[in-house]
Amino acid sequence: MSDKPTIVLVHGFWGGAAHWSKVIVELSSKGYTKLRAVEMPLTSLAEDAERTRKMVAQQPGPVLLVGHSYGGAVITEAGDMNNVVGLVYIAAFAPDAGESPASISQAHPPAAIANLAPDSDGYLWARYDKFHESFCQDLTADESLVMAVTQKAPLASTFGDNVTAPAWKNKPCWYQISSEDRMIHPENQKMMSARMNPRKVLTLAASHASLASRAAEVSALIDEAARELSKH
Repeated sequence: MSDKPTIVLVHGFWGGAAHWSKVIVELSSKGYTKLRAVEMPLTSLAEDAERTRKMVAQQPGPVLLVGHSYGGAVITEAGDMNNVVGLVYIAAFAPDAGESPASISQAHPPAAIANLAPDSDGYLWARYDKFHESFCQDLTADESLVMAVTQKAPLASTFGDNVTAPAWKNKPCWYQISSEDRMIHPENQKMMSARMNPRKVLTLAASHASLASRAAEVSALIDEAARELSKH
């Protein structure tokens, strides 16, 4: 697999790098040994993109960036690096220049928007008692419980940070739509994926947490992207 790119996985809001646990195992079983998952502070798009750039810069050879949810905005902002050869979006934001996840969400607010609440420190939380139905309704109650209790809240202001130069305009892209998503409206996912002219769009009847509930299909899409890129 030495000709394959290093796969760098970028998490979103309300979770950390471990949200990729099932995808990591799936990709490892396919022979991928160069796997990395960024742990971002979720304090601003600029800081999260910088943390991602630092990890990408540490990798020898080409890198395939994979972003879930808000992680899509991060790979859009950080994906202009020379060694980034492609971008995979998993139920993710893919803002254009001057757009933010917040501005995109205004067109079609997600079903679970009422279940998000800021605390007195400015962090935005998904309500613990509504986490299962909001974020991952196709996971088990136990899996949802762990996700809810370990959720990583972003600073609410991060949601409004604008992308400056979208990497999807210059890099090969792939996109997975979750048609049952309650955190990013499926219509917004369709809009974002269509305008990036992706190599492939995969639609799954999945929740926002497709990286966990449909890890095999998500990993297959990442594998397909990595194989296609390694031909060049």
